[in-house]
Amino acid sequence: MDHDAFFQDLLAAVEQQLAAPQTRYVAKTLQRLTAGGMSEQDAKERIAACLGEETDAMYRRKKGFDEKSYQEKLDAIRADEKFEDGEDEEE
Repeated sequence: MDHDAFFQDLLAAVEQQLAAPQTRYVAKTLQRLTAGGMSEQDAKERIAACLGEETDAMYRRKKGFDEKSYQEKLDAIRADEKFEDGEDEEE
């Protein structure tokens, strides 16, 4: 599967969550991160990464989406952390 396309799908899902009243906690996370100095794009990418982690865990567990775990992952994002992209690491 094309990872870039999958990540774009995750970003689209985040946009839907930002607009949905059922997932207000996603919009609150975006607001918290941007108020803390993170760019809106970086914040959305961090949220999408959390969504991807939780989606992957859902398939591995063969159970439904764990919304509580997703919320905990979002709560753990710090506004001052950088988005880690394995392709950009140089050592």
